[in-house]
Amino acid sequence: MTNTETERKVETAQTAALQLAQLSDEQRRTALLDVADALEARTDEILAANERDVEAAEELLADGEYTRAFVDRLTLSVSKVESIAEMVRSVADQDDPLEKTLEARRLDEGLELYKVAVPIGVVGAVFESRPDALVQIAALGLKSGNAVILKGGSEALHSNRALFEIITDATADVPDGWAQQIEAREDVDTLLEMDNAVDLLMPRGSSSFVSYIQDNTSIPVLGHTEGVCHVYVDADANLEMAEDIAYDAKVQYPAVCNAVETLLVHEDVAEAFLPAIVDRYEAADVEVRGDEATREFVDVEAATDADWDTEYGDLIVSARVVDSLETACSHITSHGSKHTESIVTEDADRAETFMRSLDSASVFHNASTRFADGYRYGLGAEVGISTGKIHARGPVGLEGLTTYKYHLEGDGHLVATYAGEDAKPYRHEEFDGEWTPGRLAGE
Repeated sequence: MTNTETERKVETAQTAALQLAQLSDEQRRTALLDVADALEARTDEILAANERDVEAAEELLADGEYTRAFVDRLTLSVSKVESIAEMVRSVADQDDPLEKTLEARRLDEGLELYKVAVPIGVVGAVFESRPDALVQIAALGLKSGNAVILKGGSEALHSNRALFEIITDATADVPDGWAQQIEAREDVDTLLEMDNAVDLLMPRGSSSFVSYIQDNTSIPVLGHTEGVCHVYVDADANLEMAEDIAYDAKVQYPAVCNAVETLLVHEDVAEAFLPAIVDRYEAADVEVRGDEATREFVDVEAATDADWDTEYGDLIVSARVVDSLETACSHITSHGSKHTESIVTEDADRAETFMRSLDSASVFHNASTRFADGYRYGLGAEVGISTGKIHARGPVGLEGLTTYKYHLEGDGHLVATYAGEDAKPYRHEEFDGEWTPGRLAGE
């Protein structure tokens, strides 16, 4: 694809975004339901395309370039396609995020100001191997009235092409060009330069990749980076509960960013807890790497300094024994990625201290880190999990794809009336009200 072709796609998306924002919620919902039906109807086509990607990935797995967890993330099945379709329906059935009145303020009689939710506009997303990411981002973009530029990883090339074709075929009644697909690295570089047409970029990948995007564009970037997540087993933990949580957080799906990578255990319970969880991990083929104190209680590989900063995305977990809650928090602050952390304790005060002391997007008490997910949060789906603080944080769903603008309804009001020696004072009264076009006309 040439730069000109990429520019044309982005400009087409920019035009479509203005039209898409004018569709009713029912029109956007119907289009999404059509997408879900089409995904199920064309499952064989999706799986055939995915099989080509998986076969290529298996060869690289044999050469040691890919991990088994990576290939598993790439692989689709009939049940996986069904769950993707259900995700689309879940997004369709979410409340309309647009045209909500966020604030209403009466500046004076007959002069009313409304802060109203609107789409961001054109959103560019560059994401990793999971083919379902393309569908999630497209579905959330459509529901929130945003045009999307989609760039998936080359390892999922055929899967992404098939899914994109099905989505665009099923949304023929939506403004043409609302979804665009680009595939080459050069296309991304062109995209980064189009700050006049692209309103937001959402990269999903390594910290170095997200940093590359941030360093090479003036477009706002909402980054989704590594998830170096922690579970801290406190001195006052219910150890049976702690074992279940630590196991679920690692084993339930190890290849995702909300899986636990480091287990921190208070020294008072280390002797009772570590042998049990290590036995259970080893039965599930989890490799445990421990610090010197951990290895006094269990026979595991020695952890290196690099382990504390690593997102394994695989059946590997590091373990460290700590002498206090404060030490646990300090470790997380030094080595975490501000994604998701969890404390297991029966002491509410210590749980509160843990949750207030950490600067991560999600902090849990007595729950698996795997709950950090847009669908589980009730957002329908997510375009990614933001570890930053500006605009959106944690799982980014529909609200994270909206901004706002101000609508002012008046009746010939002039600023001159409120200026000078005889200035009329503003009322600035908050009131309950929903903006509707021309709501004061004729009053």
